[in-house]
Amino acid sequence: MGFPGVWMTESESLIYRVVPKCACSTIGQIMFHSDHGRFFDGDIHDSTDGLHKWAQDHSHDPIERAVRARSGVIFTCVRNPYARLLSSFFDKIAGIQRNGRRYRGNLVPQLVQRYGIDVGSPDNGFEFDQIASFRRFLLFARDTVRFRKPMEPDIHWSAMSGHISTFIVNGGRYDQIFFTEAFNEGMAKVLAAADTKVAIDLDQVPRFNESEGHGPKRAHKVSDYFDDLSRHLIWEIYKDDFRLFRYDFDDPDNKMPLGEVDLDEVHAKLGR
Repeated sequence: MGFPGVWMTESESLIYRVVPKCACSTIGQIMFHSDHGRFFDGDIHDSTDGLHKWAQDHSHDPIERAVRARSGVIFTCVRNPYARLLSSFFDKIAGIQRNGRRYRGNLVPQLVQRYGIDVGSPDNGFEFDQIASFRRFLLFARDTVRFRKPMEPDIHWSAMSGHISTFIVNGGRYDQIFFTEAFNEGMAKVLAAADTKVAIDLDQVPRFNESEGHGPKRAHKVSDYFDDLSRHLIWEIYKDDFRLFRYDFDDPDNKMPLGEVDLDEVHAKLGR
């Protein structure tokens, strides 16, 4: 299996397990800068050199060797499940992608037909009932995760614990897991523990939000999107994320975690 979803600096100072919709663009750019003294020109997901990625065959051996030797700081980043799923909806379902098309080609038309989801269009300013459409999307997301129908679960709404567990099951161990909601504090601790080639001032780093500006803005507070059924469904999908990463299930509007991540607990529960 190896280590899918892992990015690593060429200097092997930083080893990162990507979790989609959890500041991965910004983290990747910081990693690139820490080796090269500049940011990648474009979306870091599109880079094919300057940063090792498991998706690139030539990166397999360096990543495998570094993970086994723990030669760099190994980390990942998590996010409140309520906010993460909303972000996935507005970016991947309601938004237009960088190539000017809908995500995954015919996915949105299928959702319109099968689940009655309306996401508007750029022509009408993305006008649609956001709450009703999101709740129907949540039913679809649950179906993909629980029943793997009408498709396999997508990486952008699969549980964070699932992404993080593959690294542990295949023999890796995290040094740090931090929160998107306290990004600078968490990333600073990672960098302080790493022997990077180039220093970086996190206060001067732009947020590389590649989904920004390609779709509608969220029009309501988080809790408005989640009625009792929606909260039941999100617990069904993400209960391990809420428990392991200490997020507040009872208050969707509280984006901050209720405590620190217990790395020993994460390794024990996700390494089974």
